[in-house]
Amino acid sequence: MIIWVNGAFGAGKTDAAREMLDLIPASTLYEPEVLGGCLRHLLPEKQLQEVTEYQQLPIWRRMVVETAAALLNEVGGVLITPMTLLRQDHRDEIFGALAARGIEVRHVLLEPGETILRERIEARRTTPGDARADEIARRWALDRIADYHQALTWLTPDAYVLPTAGLTARQTAVAVAEAVRRGAGACGIVQTPEPRAETVAAGVLLFDEEDRVLLVDPTYKPGWEFPGGIVERGESPARAGHREVAEELGIELGRSLELLVVDWEPPQPPGHGGLRLIFDGGRLPGSDIARLLLPDAELRGWRFVTEDEAAGLLPPLRLDRLRWALRAREQGRPLNLEAGRPAG
Repeated sequence: MIIWVNGAFGAGKTDAAREMLDLIPASTLYEPEVLGGCLRHLLPEKQLQEVTEYQQLPIWRRMVVETAAALLNEVGGVLITPMTLLRQDHRDEIFGALAARGIEVRHVLLEPGETILRERIEARRTTPGDARADEIARRWALDRIADYHQALTWLTPDAYVLPTAGLTARQTAVAVAEAVRRGAGACGIVQTPEPRAETVAAGVLLFDEEDRVLLVDPTYKPGWEFPGGIVERGESPARAGHREVAEELGIELGRSLELLVVDWEPPQPPGHGGLRLIFDGGRLPGSDIARLLLPDAELRGWRFVTEDEAAGLLPPLRLDRLRWALRAREQGRPLNLEAGRPAG
């Protein structure tokens, strides 16, 4: 299990996490921030200059998951992880990948309130003897308070929120340990085992009366998606599309699915690639739209969007598939793609 101690920069996460080591049996401190320091020595300088912080590096997010899995395999027990996560897509990617490995996450948010937070940041001394480095660190943390407040819109319902104003690090640790023992902070994220080989997946495009396409927001990976999923052994892709729509949206499609796109996704470590099929599920009547029901552990939201609006929600490869699928729908014939582009 991982106890992920979240909060603003300067909220006292690390001090509380160290105190928790005495309170939670077989616990180990795991600080993903250390991995960022390693990457500064491993990645080309040009690549590092393209980001403002290491959390923006996909390799850092993968290393957080792989290192956690390796640590748990080595030492077992509980990892106490003090780490600020303010972007929901990063949370989805990291927590989803941990869930795929069967690792339970308890998400706890330390909330001292802005006044106390600013006082703690101003009082921090992280680099003894280097006043300039301390000032840079304080300014950096203060500049990100606005990002923290913006993130509260998704953090508050996602994590167990612990008000810490007036609490010492020890008192905070005791409160977190007691909350975790009660089951607080449990993430209901769906546990989807990661593929170990190439897969076949079926996605379904559904439209409203304005010809906008339906997208869903998964809890277990970043970016929006079409309804759909992996084709199970012995199952046809079209049947998988029908099943996934029923499981994800709570509606049964009363029509056959028409193939729009076959896309070969090449393997790109850590992914294995495979075939991705996109089907036309037709227009949903208003009565079906009104009763869309999402599984909380898998999807957090849905919306109908235009092609232009989809560009701000879908990752690049999924957006390419959508655009070519819409062209195939207009032309009335399926298209063969490779890596999101017409083959050949």
